[in-house]
Order: sequence, then structure tokens, then C-alpha cells
Amino acid sequence: MRYYNPTAVQEAVIPLALEKQDVLVESQTGSGKTVAFGIPLCEQVEWEENKPQALILVPTRELALQVKDDIMNVGRLKRIKVTAVFGKASFKTQKSELKQKSHIVVGTPGRMLEHLKEGTLVVDKVSSLVLDEADEMLNMGFIDQVENIIDYLPKERQTMLFSATMPEQIEQLASFYMNADRASVKMEQSAANTPKILHAYINVDEADKEKRLLDLLTVENPDACIIFCNTKDTVDAVEKHLNKAGLPSDKLHGGMDQRDRLVVMDDFRKGNLRYLVATDVAARGIDIDNLTHVVNFDVPFEKESYTHRTGRTGRAGKTGLALTMVSEGDQRRWREVRDFAFSDSQELTEVFAPNERLVNRTKAAFDKKINARVKPKVARNKELNKDITKVYFNGGKKKKLRAVDFVGTLTSIKDVLAEDIGIITIQENVTYVEILNGKGPYVISEMQNRTVKNKTLKVRKARK
Repeated sequence: MRYYNPTAVQEAVIPLALEKQDVLVESQTGSGKTVAFGIPLCEQVEWEENKPQALILVPTRELALQVKDDIMNVGRLKRIKVTAVFGKASFKTQKSELKQKSHIVVGTPGRMLEHLKEGTLVVDKVSSLVLDEADEMLNMGFIDQVENIIDYLPKERQTMLFSATMPEQIEQLASFYMNADRASVKMEQSAANTPKILHAYINVDEADKEKRLLDLLTVENPDACIIFCNTKDTVDAVEKHLNKAGLPSDKLHGGMDQRDRLVVMDDFRKGNLRYLVATDVAARGIDIDNLTHVVNFDVPFEKESYTHRTGRTGRAGKTGLALTMVSEGDQRRWREVRDFAFSDSQELTEVFAPNERLVNRTKAAFDKKINARVKPKVARNKELNKDITKVYFNGGKKKKLRAVDFVGTLTSIKDVLAEDIGIITIQENVTYVEILNGKGPYVISEMQNRTVKNKTLKVRKARK
């Protein structure tokens, strides 16, 4: 997966987590926290146990799906199944997924609590709890729900709490729900673990902001850029303005349908879009390779959001630029952000609006880039997936098929072992089975003349 050396936080946390210690971690966004808890969780999972053995709480749906994917990649060859649960998605679908083997469950507090109250999430085998982006959960008013969830869990468990900042309420939470001998890991800012972000700001008139933004983007000519706004109405207006100017852009905010949000994030990750206009739903933990620029079209309402927004760039040792547009009405909030986010050693540069001549001079290079075909980004799991084939069967729960039926049939094929069968996902009318170790094409050809539980099913390579 192209992880060659551990980051500082991974080096500090993984040995403690493997010892089943409670760990309280303060580490800035983009430091590699997901893998720091993901590797130990996968290491500790017992594959044979069908009930969830670990819960991970995160503040947003996008982050839940990202963490699910990351951990499934880490645990892929151990065949670890991770289920994501979050609001504004079908409760019934999640309920049916939780009925199947789910080693690890990741989700937002509200939906996780719903499943606990309904009895659709069974937690008597949970031995680890992770609170990720804990300060964001506090800012979003989730802490009461988090405490309710903890009350459902076995008292004997490991608890790991990760946070970019450590407000008093988070420390209180830790003292109530974690062991007294917990390990504390604080990643001090150093040249090695500080993201390489150039911070700048520009004073603007509110009425000229959209034109100024377009001029700045033309001169800066980013490879990929997120433009953060405080409200969904502003997101809609700014995205419309950029689209009209011919920029390959899209938008992301909480008022959108979940499916649309996922499509947009996927397009942006793959590089099909260069510009994403978003509210803070895109600021929390989302990891995009090679994001060169972050623009705060609005100074954030919450001073902590500045750190989360700008932390989307300058990741994994790359350099990024974070530019904030400050209008007259933003001055008081901007002072608060500066006092909170900048120490004496951190530089903050004032920049000025580019003149017409500079904008015109750079426009040809800007147009060339936005019209160029974006080089596809190589997915982190590409090498891992090379020997894995996802196989489609046109039968599922309605035909009363269970995972054991597929395992029995597949292992009756010569040279196919239980270890060659990965994650099995059974839906109402279809089933997907991952075949490992490069044996997928062989299994598909062998299954053309076989039945599963005496039922003849269509079998082919899955399209998705």
C-alpha cells in the first residue's frame, strides 16, 4: 500500500496499542492516525468471531467511509470485514450488513446509538473503542451521544482517543472513560512532523470576492484545490461562478444527497475535478493525494476549523498553500483564528490582489491546465487488489443463501482453500465474494457448471 516507513504518530502509538493499552493521542490532522489505530485493530481481530470486536466513532459520513476503506485495505489479506454506519442512509441495509460477519464497525455517533438502541448492533464482544477526531465530535455537539454509546460497551476494553487539539472537555472524557494508567502521546510540532503549509491571507471587499477568487486561482494555477465556505448557499453561489468561468469544479455540503456527496468525493479523489467548493464537511479527516491549495473563501466561524481545513494540504511530506480571504466583516474572527492557530515561529504572509496584466499573462497556462486531461491517480490499494477478484453471484438472502454455503461450494473446487476466500457480502438478490491469491478467473470458470446449495447461479467478475 506504499507505506514504507511509519510516521511519528504511528511509531509512537502502534506498540502501545498492540499491548492493549488505553492511549490518548494529540496529533495534528494529516499525521497518519488512521493507520496508527487501524494496524493494531486488524492485528487483534479474531477472524472466526462474527460479532464486532472494535468500534470506531468519527464525526462525519465521509470520514466513516474513508476509515472503512483504509482499514479494509490494511486487513484485506486477513479477510477483515468493516461495516460503516451513518445517518441519511438506509437503516435497513445497515441492519442487514450488521447481521453478517462484521469484525469492525465504524460510524457517526447518532446512527451508532440508533443501532444500539434497536439492538441491531451487538457489542458484547467489543474489546476496543476508538474515538477519532474527538475535538470535532465535541464541536459538533456529539459528546453526549458518545457517552451514551460508551455506556453500552463492556467495561473491560481498550479505549484509544485521537484528537488534533485537546480541549478541557476531551480531557474530562478521557479521565471518566479511560484507565488511569493510560498512555498519553503528544506529537510536538517539529520540522519532521509539521505539515509543509505556506499560510497567507488577502484583504478583500465582500462585493469583489468571487472575482478576486478567480484572479487568484488563475495566477496560482493549482493542481487540485478545495475552496471552503461557511454556508451551503455560499458554496452553491461560488461553485456556480467557477463553473460559469469553465473551471472543472463541483460542490460538497451537508444538504446534498449522500449518493451525490460520495460521487463528488470520488471524482475529486480520482482527479476528475480540480476544484471542490465545500463547507466544513470536507475539512474533517478527508485525505486527498496531491491537494496543492486550500482557499478559505470565508474565515471559518469556529477557530479550530482553520486547522482542519488547512490540514487537507501539505500532507505526506508535500508542500501546500493555504490562503484566506478576509473581508471587513471578518476582521474580528480573523484575529481569533490568528491568535489560536499561529505561534511566533509560524509565518503568515499578507498577499495582495494580482493586477490585470499579471492575470492576463498567466491565463494561457491556467487555461491549458484546466483543459488538459488529468493524469489518473494511482489508488493506494492498486498493488494489493492486483491478486484479488470480486466475483458476482445472482443470488442472495431471498434464496436463503449464507456465507457458509459459498465457502463450502468454493472449497470443493480443486486447489481452492478457505484462505483464498476473502470478504463475502450477501445482499437481498446478489452476493459478492472476493477471491484472493490470483485464483479469481479460475474460480469463475469452474463455477459455470456448479451449484450453490443446489441452486444454479450466474457467476461473473463483478462490475463494481
